[in-house]
Amino acid sequence: MKLLLRTRQALRTRHYSPRTEEAYVRWLRRFVRFHGVRNPTEMAEPEVSRFLAHLAVEARVSPATQSQALGALLFFYRHVLGRRLGQVAGIERAKQPRRLPVVLTPGEVRAVLTKLRGDAWLVAALLYGSGLRLMEALTLRVKDVDLERQEVRLRRAKGAKDRVTVLPSGLRGVLRSHLAEVRRLHEGDVAAGGGRAELPGAMERKAPRAAREWAWQWVFPARRTWRDPVLGEERRHHVHPTVVQRAFADAVRASGITKRATCHTLRHSFATHLLEGGYDIRTVQELLGHSDVRTTMVYTHVLNRGGLGVRSPADGLLGGGGCVLGGPGDDAA
Repeated sequence: MKLLLRTRQALRTRHYSPRTEEAYVRWLRRFVRFHGVRNPTEMAEPEVSRFLAHLAVEARVSPATQSQALGALLFFYRHVLGRRLGQVAGIERAKQPRRLPVVLTPGEVRAVLTKLRGDAWLVAALLYGSGLRLMEALTLRVKDVDLERQEVRLRRAKGAKDRVTVLPSGLRGVLRSHLAEVRRLHEGDVAAGGGRAELPGAMERKAPRAAREWAWQWVFPARRTWRDPVLGEERRHHVHPTVVQRAFADAVRASGITKRATCHTLRHSFATHLLEGGYDIRTVQELLGHSDVRTTMVYTHVLNRGGLGVRSPADGLLGGGGCVLGGPGDDAA
């Protein structure tokens, strides 16, 4: 337990996100249990290799999952135990397949959105209209949405980076009405003695009054409040991601779309449709917040239709809707 506490402290000192903290601690627990609850200070490269091989061969995890486990263990040994792991040899690495992102057509996006209601609809519209990740949308503060300039400002997004992206003009009126309802909810919480939002970093200590200010409230607050076990105050968190994920999955099924679409598919569709509309890849890179343009380049592959954009020679025979080639049951087959 002391090592877990030290791990959490090391992660927070380096400003890792809460989700990364939970993931790393979870991998450390799993690593220790895999080796019969041995003290990790007594283990090194051979034990790490066996654990990673187990994940790839027996647990059959994805390459990204195995890499996350390795990253957690490397962090633990370096920043908690104060020693670097040497060559982790002889492990069975999960193969990283090269896959193109799933992209919906504009018609399919429209079909899914028509099946959504309430906050789930508005969140999904922002994912597609602004190219946001799900947690980026759910952790938006009121101050981050500029209705006049039609901008959404992302603070400490993935990789602890800030960026600005576009706010669809068609959502201005809907967002204005939504924020008016959220403000009434917040004022009711304040009147009841609550209304405090969780603040980032040391702001809770440096500017405690900001927790009740309207600018720092969540754009998508949860319906239920929770009581802070330390301060004993009623607080309201943002909407949990599973609420939107389940609603989106139901909407995809109800629309009859057979693609394996998730909330993140809307971000892929945003980027692809911008490129199809003639915007340059550097602009799309800035809106998505990619550090390397090569990450954004994957959407150029999605744009290529028919392999590499090549026109099939069969189109000359099948063009115009008239089938010149014989069908499967004809002699020409």
